[in-house]
Amino acid sequence: MSEPQGTERREGAEGTEDTEGTTKRLTVLEKTSAAAGDHEPPPPLDDTENEAGRTGRFWSSRRIPAGIVALLLFVVAGAFLYDIASVRADRPAMRWRRELARQLAERPLDDIWVLVGAGVAAAVGLWLILLATTPGLRAVLPMRRTHPDVRAGLHRDAAAMVLRDRAMEVAGVQSVRVRTGRRKAQVRAVSHFRELDDVHGDLDSVLTEAIRALGLSRPLALTVHVARTGRKG
Repeated sequence: MSEPQGTERREGAEGTEDTEGTTKRLTVLEKTSAAAGDHEPPPPLDDTENEAGRTGRFWSSRRIPAGIVALLLFVVAGAFLYDIASVRADRPAMRWRRELARQLAERPLDDIWVLVGAGVAAAVGLWLILLATTPGLRAVLPMRRTHPDVRAGLHRDAAAMVLRDRAMEVAGVQSVRVRTGRRKAQVRAVSHFRELDDVHGDLDSVLTEAIRALGLSRPLALTVHVARTGRKG
């Protein structure tokens, strides 16, 4: 049956509305277009992430060590270049460079100062190699990646705060101290009522769920210690 000519119909996702003031609800259907079906699948995740969604640690930019090394190299190289340019201009070499050349020529290799200088140089070199080959940022815990283009991290202090707040919600807990490392979370709670075993069991279940809810790439291993509050007097 056709509609009256004096009535307009506007169809949308919410329903059908006519100009007479009445609204009829319609079923909302999901509309799929051909273009939406042609989308390519998302690119695969990095090689550092496995099937469980784990990802590697964040790498530190090492701004302070790099700045110190760059400044020292700039000062030493600038001093040597200035002295070399001065010698090229038929001026005598600076006293400190003449003394350094004399000391290096006269001192034997087993001299104590030569050994100390070599040890310091080797220690600095090993320190720089260690900084270059380790990720750093130990205080940031990598989180599980849900999108290949997004990486997220959680600070260990923030994770400890979340666990402490969840632990304080357990009945019988008076105070809580939480220490989070890269792989472990140590919880020390003080209970002023209830049985210690009951409080320990509740804390273990609540904090295990809280650690799972953090969404970390490598869930923290939980260690819970519960003690009775000390008596005053």
